[in-house]
Amino acid sequence: MHFAQYYLDCLSQASYLIGDETTGRAVLVDPRRDIDDYLRDAEAAGLRIELIIETHFHADFLSGHLELARATGATIAFGEAAETGYPIRRLRDGERIFLGVDAAADGAGGVATADGAAPAAPSGVTLTVLATPGHTPESICIVVHEQPDAPEPYGVLTGDTLFVGDVGRPDLLAATGLTPEEMAGRLHRSLHDKLLTLPDATRVFPAHGAGSACGRNLSTETTSTIGEQRRYNYALQPMPEDEFVRLVTAGQPATPGYFAHDAALSRDGHPLLDTAPPAALTLDAALAACRDAGAVLLDSRPLAAYTEAHFTGSLHTSLDTRFAEYAGSVVEPGTPIVLISDPGTESEARLRLARIGYDHVLGHVPDPAAELVRHPDLVTRTHRLAAGEAPPGDAQLIDVRNPSEYAAGALPNAVNLPLATLPTSCATLDPGRPVVLYCRSGSRSVIAAALLEARGFRDVRDIVGGYEGAVSACG
Repeated sequence: MHFAQYYLDCLSQASYLIGDETTGRAVLVDPRRDIDDYLRDAEAAGLRIELIIETHFHADFLSGHLELARATGATIAFGEAAETGYPIRRLRDGERIFLGVDAAADGAGGVATADGAAPAAPSGVTLTVLATPGHTPESICIVVHEQPDAPEPYGVLTGDTLFVGDVGRPDLLAATGLTPEEMAGRLHRSLHDKLLTLPDATRVFPAHGAGSACGRNLSTETTSTIGEQRRYNYALQPMPEDEFVRLVTAGQPATPGYFAHDAALSRDGHPLLDTAPPAALTLDAALAACRDAGAVLLDSRPLAAYTEAHFTGSLHTSLDTRFAEYAGSVVEPGTPIVLISDPGTESEARLRLARIGYDHVLGHVPDPAAELVRHPDLVTRTHRLAAGEAPPGDAQLIDVRNPSEYAAGALPNAVNLPLATLPTSCATLDPGRPVVLYCRSGSRSVIAAALLEARGFRDVRDIVGGYEGAVSACG
């Protein structure tokens, strides 16, 4: 069996290539939009990707199933409850996919028999579909056997149903008419009636790791076992269903604004990824795009460079942080973007934006450092308070961390407005009074300060070192 995990640190996202080396037939699960790694590795291993399985409609990134289907001719598959704007194969609960059977001999011309029943004398890599609604209605998990009659599975791909250290959040689809409590109840049954019936030695391969907003307590480990999760995952400990529902619906991270946009694109379809490098724009052309087309300047340079000098009104999220997620938190979907990037990094910035479906990049300013020197009248410096430095007496003190971070400890009199909700919640602030922002260590607060300055707030400061620095400074 060929089994490969592809883990993308900047989005905490995992995808999987599974193939039978005897027949060369392969499946790709939860691909991202830039698919070259999959194609290269499949070719090197002598595999043909014949089926693309999505464990659910992803919200935190834009899936690459359309790009991969175009490149390989593979069929796209979702759980049976999925409704899409393009042709798919619907996978039923309990259906088996036999990769160890030649396509010409399996009776269906695909990767499995039409009714999911085993062909004559099946052998080789076999996948079993588990319907596991809860994170989303159409969520599925994929159990992997090296042989169809193997006494124990090799592993299970759990999508966003089960993470290492956590379970999928049930609150992202409340607007569809299903309450978070109803989804949490479904999730509880999926976990206990499906996943926790697997042997303890079964490896667990989730779709996300630490840092993802799809859960609140994800581990830095990207694999585990059912037995380890049964023992150590807080959400899998013995408890009544109503207690589980209460536990997993409370304290979830704020939802970035682009999540609904990406879920809709994954469901309805989207243009294929454009891999061309972004166009070079003069500063005059960039400013004209902001004035005439509603574009935003998005500065992807490191935090230190941005705070020292940046174009007035520009937004910020650095490539050395969770660039795409933070960009999707402060830039409205569909907004034209001009990149202010260090030379040589503009293509990486564009690709990361494309991974969350932000394709409307007009171009980049080739040498922003030189332009900042040439145009001092267009330049602003971020106002920062040293840890322990007293803010103005009438300042509005804003904690931009997630609710669970705020609940664990906050500065006196601070109001919690998470970064992901700040584009709307900033309407509760008085733009005529000073605003002081802080996060955990000082990164998100600079992003938040840039947003408020672009919205017209005149006196915005952030605390260097964030909450940790302020607590340390106070002794």
